[in-house]
Amino acid sequence: MTRTSDEKTGFWDRAATWKAVLFVVAYLAFYLVVGRVVVRAFDSRIDDDNAVADAASIVLGVALPIAIGAAALLLFAARLGWLREIFGPQPVKGRRWMWIAPVLVLGAIVAHLAGADWDRWSGSELAALAFFGLCVGLTEELATRGITVKMLRDAGHAERYVAVVSSLIFALMHSVNLISGMSVRTVLATVVYTFGFGMCMYLAMRVTGTIWAAILLHGLTDPTTILAVGGLDEAVVSQDGGASAIAVLVTIALVVFGIVAIFLVRGKAGEPQAGPPSPA
Repeated sequence: MTRTSDEKTGFWDRAATWKAVLFVVAYLAFYLVVGRVVVRAFDSRIDDDNAVADAASIVLGVALPIAIGAAALLLFAARLGWLREIFGPQPVKGRRWMWIAPVLVLGAIVAHLAGADWDRWSGSELAALAFFGLCVGLTEELATRGITVKMLRDAGHAERYVAVVSSLIFALMHSVNLISGMSVRTVLATVVYTFGFGMCMYLAMRVTGTIWAAILLHGLTDPTTILAVGGLDEAVVSQDGGASAIAVLVTIALVVFGIVAIFLVRGKAGEPQAGPPSPA
């Protein structure tokens, strides 16, 4: 049964920033528990030293917990009747300058592909990485650019606030990598990078008018980064030589642009929207 606006009086429907934070914390707790259960269940098939050592380790140790998280998030959004709004057209139109964000992300993806050592990866491992990309793109974008952004907009915040807070939450989500043994230096670099990347995903969603653009770009970014750096626990800027050096430069530009964009984002959901994306 579809709920009417008069019926939207549940806890999650009364939006607030702290509830968005609570939601993400609850999701992360769920994800960590699921991850431990999966590792225990498939311990003999998962490489503890290198999570991307083979296809089985990638699928079971990396992708499966994320896929289960995606299913939980989809169920959560469906129960609240939010799926159509999240996956439908964006309520705030984009601006032409926002196209810089997806172009930069695509540039990094192409550079990662060009700099990858293809000989070290088997066909099954590449397929497993593609599956991982699909899972992480859907899950993390649904959690942040989908559910979190909806909560912040429903709380009445302007788009600058929505963009910054959702990107900050997205970045801080990656601090849980400390639990898995990732070095502090790598985690800090990842948090800085993911804030800029999160801003670019928000801008890609705004300018294309759909969260699917962010899901696709995110789903391509993570596996191609692994291909380029050769592992899961490596910072994005740890690459060197040739196309990899270009990828580093584009990645730095992406982060810088994401920070600059903070001062350019305008608009508010619910305000009158007319015409195609404007230049300012």
